[in-house]
Amino acid sequence: MTAIPIVRLTPLAWLRAGPLGVIWRSPRATTGAAIILVMLVLGLLAPLISSYDPSRGTFDPWIKPGVGHLLGTTALGQDIFTQLLYGARLTLLIGVASGVISTAIGTALGLSAAYYGGRTGEVINTITNVFLVLPGLPLLIIVSAFLRGGGIWAIILVISLTGWPWGARVLRSQALTLRNRDFIHAAVSTGESPARIIFKEMLPNLAGIIAANFFGTALYAVLSEAALSFIGIGDVSKVTWGTMLYWAQAKNALLQGAWWWVAAPGLGISILGMAFAFLNFGVDEISNPKSNQLGKATKVLRRKSVAKVVDASALPLLCIQHLDAGYLTPSGPVRAVRDVSLDVAPGEFLGLAGESGCGKSTLAFAATRLLDAPGAVFGGEARLSGQDLLSLTPEELRRVRWKQYSLVFQASMNILNPVIKIREQVYDAMQAHGVHDKAKLEARARELFELVGIRPDYLDAFPHQLSGGMKQRVVIAIALALEPKLVVMDEPTTALDVVVQRQILQEINEVRRRLGISIIFITHDLSLLVEMSDRIAIMYAGEVVEEAPAQEIYTAAKHPYTQRLMTAFPPLSGQRERREGIPGRPPSLAQDTPGCPFYERCTVHIPGTCDVKKPANVNLSKEGEPVHRVACFLHSPAVKPAMYEEEHALASD
Repeated sequence: MTAIPIVRLTPLAWLRAGPLGVIWRSPRATTGAAIILVMLVLGLLAPLISSYDPSRGTFDPWIKPGVGHLLGTTALGQDIFTQLLYGARLTLLIGVASGVISTAIGTALGLSAAYYGGRTGEVINTITNVFLVLPGLPLLIIVSAFLRGGGIWAIILVISLTGWPWGARVLRSQALTLRNRDFIHAAVSTGESPARIIFKEMLPNLAGIIAANFFGTALYAVLSEAALSFIGIGDVSKVTWGTMLYWAQAKNALLQGAWWWVAAPGLGISILGMAFAFLNFGVDEISNPKSNQLGKATKVLRRKSVAKVVDASALPLLCIQHLDAGYLTPSGPVRAVRDVSLDVAPGEFLGLAGESGCGKSTLAFAATRLLDAPGAVFGGEARLSGQDLLSLTPEELRRVRWKQYSLVFQASMNILNPVIKIREQVYDAMQAHGVHDKAKLEARARELFELVGIRPDYLDAFPHQLSGGMKQRVVIAIALALEPKLVVMDEPTTALDVVVQRQILQEINEVRRRLGISIIFITHDLSLLVEMSDRIAIMYAGEVVEEAPAQEIYTAAKHPYTQRLMTAFPPLSGQRERREGIPGRPPSLAQDTPGCPFYERCTVHIPGTCDVKKPANVNLSKEGEPVHRVACFLHSPAVKPAMYEEEHALASD
């Protein structure tokens, strides 16, 4: 068993976990923030760094860079390095202030137009479009000419009032999509005020776009000020990087060979733009972590080991051994799957049951390398037909996926593209694995539809023309397209009514028997698994606490947790009884429990044993055959091997 990577708390751990952690956790954001911080500190400490007056010409003109003057002097005898330091102050002020004002205006108008719609939205949209069609620089020049002599704040005001439309347009487009999401409709239905919905529900979901808008506008402001100053419309009496460029061109610095006068402020503006870009990329990376992990396989953090020669014929179809998986968070790994070992035989229907958050989906997705970031596999093995899925390269994994195993996701009916016909979407998986003959694609698509109980003429339909049950059947058909050996189904019928659920499950079971495929079926409905499964595994707090044939689970459940799950469903016949849930709640997966994870909720626990020792998974025999596996001290005094416990304790140290 491989230990989880050690997570050590550093003296700056509080910074990572605090509000500034968003910047700290991204190398690009950290680089950008460091550059801006250095510029800000140099600007604020300019009087301490240089004793010269940036505006007074007290030296000889055109002195070349050297020891006395690091960047030389201007045509008027001013020290260029001193001007660069002082210029950083106003340049940063113009960029940040204009960015804040423009972003505030654009965000307010964009969100308001999207949320209120109607006449309000039309008016805001019209104003935005008018500003967008006006040429940016000419508009800046005209407005600046009227406000000439108003100082730096007049320039900030001009740039802010001309720099907001693009951000408003983008935000409106994104917010319109967000406005139609179910959670926004739910907030409106419950009577939340528009202000709360906009600022509490919508705004956080647009954080990445708003940040990009701010950094883009701040850079636009710096460049606009430089452009205005360069043509003499800005306040050239102030020292900014823009006015430095103005005086350099006015005094023909390049003709005099004084390239450093132009290079210094130009390089400063370029580095500032790079810093804004780094910050923007970093914020987007953290606010939209999934967008940066698309197409990537599950992160595997286990230690590299020498490849084993495994006889596939001696193994079950899927063999999971000591699998540890979970999620990487700023405060450390969350172990959602803990030392799980599980086998799936060829042609077997394995049911996986347990409460929400017990690790069912994480186990299935980790074993099949489909656990999205920040998910990761910490240790263990998952072998399909003897091949270790956790050691495959992304290209090898792409070839294995859908051909050797496939998945039907939770609420998977939503994965169908609404603007592409069903036929093309059924073809996609087959074409990705080398099937390009149109006749074969068509024949296979029709065969699949017959298999899952849909008329083939629906191949020409769009998803919106199908009912929920029919769309679910289409997704199952796509999963069976290449006749994989294993299909993982993560609560595929949860959103459907009970009649359609039963029809689909019966068809799944019939297809399984006909094709000889194995199925891992994940659900909360234990009564459903008892009827459909060959074998059932019960998960609790990331561990498999009981595993047995379905009939054994139904008639002789061993673990107290399984017994409570079984009694949560009332029988269809017999005397009516009062049913109760299981008191308490599962332990936090972010922490490790020294004993049995079910101890606090168990009514038959053994104090001094269950709370301090971890029960081992042991096989219970029936008529000499080991048919039942359970982790409970009520049935065996066996304790989980110390090797795993000590290794895990070391890793969590």
